[in-house]
Amino acid sequence: MNKLRVGVIFGGRSGEHEVSLVSASSVISALDKEKYEVVPIGITQEGRWVSSAHALRLLKEKMGLDREPERFLVPEPHRQGLMSVNGEQPSQLGLDVVFPVVHGTYGEDGTLQGLLELANLPYVGAGVLASAVGMDKIVQKQLHKEAGLPVVNYAWFLSSDCKKEPKRVALAVEKKLRYPIFVKPSNTGSSVGISKAHNRKELLEALALASAYDRKVIVEQGVNNAREIELSVLGNDYPIASIPGEIIPSNEFYDYDAKYVDGKSTAVIPARVPKPVVKRLQQLAVRAFTALDGAGMARVDFFVRKGSNRIYLNEINTIPGFTSISMYPKLWEASGIPYPELLDRLIALALERHREKNARITTYQPRNEWYKRP
Repeated sequence: MNKLRVGVIFGGRSGEHEVSLVSASSVISALDKEKYEVVPIGITQEGRWVSSAHALRLLKEKMGLDREPERFLVPEPHRQGLMSVNGEQPSQLGLDVVFPVVHGTYGEDGTLQGLLELANLPYVGAGVLASAVGMDKIVQKQLHKEAGLPVVNYAWFLSSDCKKEPKRVALAVEKKLRYPIFVKPSNTGSSVGISKAHNRKELLEALALASAYDRKVIVEQGVNNAREIELSVLGNDYPIASIPGEIIPSNEFYDYDAKYVDGKSTAVIPARVPKPVVKRLQQLAVRAFTALDGAGMARVDFFVRKGSNRIYLNEINTIPGFTSISMYPKLWEASGIPYPELLDRLIALALERHREKNARITTYQPRNEWYKRP
């Protein structure tokens, strides 16, 4: 059998650029070389596409990229592969499936998925709609609330208002929510731009920070005595959820440094919660996934209040981290699906979804050619 040619896309114009590089390194290392031929596809922080065996190393080192050949995808369904700048498509640059590992803006938000749809390439993970909604914390909250899922109270504002009238925004927040509260840009991941505010001074600082990252800011009610519980979801039309795991952050909350830098946060897998709570978390994780029309994979994050075990849905991540310490693969490994098998399943789900999409009718023949009339 011929090997499947898998294009792994990483990097990107995002505040999560470095996280993406580490995720891609793990994915590329774990893909079975007997089954797959890996085509590394790097996107620099400036948005330049490069593809070579050295692309990942060069993006990490931020050196020598100007000497690499520029190759990119085009929205042409008959190409289905990378093109060089001069318009040529060498045979080795054709792709069978794409594995996007671009976290955050221009990768996880539906923009890259839209390009892959136009190119008619199968790809791992959520489609355009679920990616865009999953990235936008405000729209995601609205849809999950409409679906009857337990979300915390929140308020949202335009960043322009946060900059022009920060005191008025702060007053509106204080009328609706109680300290402590969390202030977040609506469209970032990896806790970039997120702050926890305990008073008016910290709230004003948090609004200024969050509004620098996105055009919208969401402010969420903090949950006292909360445990951070995460589950992984896998599947298309009939998704399943993993066992839950608990994050014990090294900082006051699970910020960027606690996730990636200081190495002191710990994960408890499985989370020590009663069996009825595990079952409820799994049900809610699948409901959160399907409410957004998810596909392939997602990590769903919850808060569980200590003592009462009351559950709050925090958010869903449609391209979860794939680093060696990331919860998504670790939860599935603890649930009985080792990392290489998980990648196999995700690629199979991508191909399945693509076949089903291409089997649908996308044309219509009118009874007469009315559209040709002057």
